[in-house]
Amino acid sequence: MIKTVISIALWGVLGWALGAWLGASTGWAAFSFGLVLMILVSGVQLSRISAWVKDIESPPPPSVGPWDAILAPIYRKLRHNRQEIDALKEHVNGIMLAAEALPDGAITLDHAMQLTWCNQTASEHIGLDLEKDRHHSIFNILRAPEFARYARQADWPAPVLLHLNTEGLHRALLVQLTRYGLDQYLIVTRDVTQVEKLETTRKDFVANVSHELRTPLTVLSGFLETLRDLPEDSLSEEQKQRYQSLMLEQAQRMQAIVADLLTLSTLESSPNTEGEPVRVAQLVRTALAQGRILSNDQHVFVENIADDLCVIGVETELASAVSNLLTNAIRYTPKDGTITVSWYITESGHACYSVQDTGIGIASQDIPRLTERFYRVDRGRSRATGGTGLGLAITKHVAMRHNAELTIHSRLGAGSLFSLVFPPSRVARADG
Repeated sequence: MIKTVISIALWGVLGWALGAWLGASTGWAAFSFGLVLMILVSGVQLSRISAWVKDIESPPPPSVGPWDAILAPIYRKLRHNRQEIDALKEHVNGIMLAAEALPDGAITLDHAMQLTWCNQTASEHIGLDLEKDRHHSIFNILRAPEFARYARQADWPAPVLLHLNTEGLHRALLVQLTRYGLDQYLIVTRDVTQVEKLETTRKDFVANVSHELRTPLTVLSGFLETLRDLPEDSLSEEQKQRYQSLMLEQAQRMQAIVADLLTLSTLESSPNTEGEPVRVAQLVRTALAQGRILSNDQHVFVENIADDLCVIGVETELASAVSNLLTNAIRYTPKDGTITVSWYITESGHACYSVQDTGIGIASQDIPRLTERFYRVDRGRSRATGGTGLGLAITKHVAMRHNAELTIHSRLGAGSLFSLVFPPSRVARADG
């Protein structure tokens, strides 16, 4: 602006000088022409500045006369502010990406407890649809009486446990509500379904172990108390031998349970090892020899065993799995039944150990639970045949540690087929 005033003043001085030299009329004409020209140039400059203001993100127009000194610092400030805004946007985007990556659910609410934002985990936990549910009350979205009572408290020192059915799935969620900012709320959800299942399994396991050990222990202590209270020489040698035999049987039963528990604990706690080639055929034949003794020649055994087929693994673990499947078949197959034991390689290159029987079979609803610890379809029959209820649980863990799959096919009253299928990566051939 100062430059403009100076320019006008200079034109005035120039017009006075021309008037003195050329004459008043000619001088003032030249002065007027110059002044009009200056106004036109200023108009063009202002027009270019006006066009720039409409697209202020671009650099200012060059050569706009006295406006250069004004526009340059304005543009520098705008560019600096734009860089700061971009940096802030990038920072906010990073925070949002981090919030999306959280393993826990996060939900933000406004002062009226209406949904403003949630991450993907929260959507999965509660079944939220951010586009549809935004600006809706959380009480209309999360319809759980326990949550309503919890959220309407004055403060929330601890989370609340909710059991929800979302998209057909049962979930156990820990939900924590807290305040942040100005009258805003944050909900954090954590899926504890698996933790709750593990806790239930642990409680069931402790209860089952106590029950399984208490039964033989009660029998054993009962016999001992009877023998202690009876008068001396009141029992014949035959009766003493019978009592001793029954006590020994119960003691061996407890010993078998403890041994299986230790085996299961070892499998669960020890790290997986690649192992070395194991001649499974030898393990199968050893199990068959023991099985025939257990059978007492009451069953027909059919063998289909590939001698040169090996599995890379741990021999003791594989021996346990092989024996458990065969023992189960013997225990649950009536007299004169047929038990077929096979060890072969499939067309797809998998190695398969299978035990098929013509026994009592298993109902379809019981099959998914067979590998649970101490789960028995027929408790009385299992105890009568000396089972601990841990054999299939051990076999399942052995399968997992060898990247194998335990499959069970059965029909009530028509027998069962148990198979251990090892992947080609675990298959090897014996040398000679």
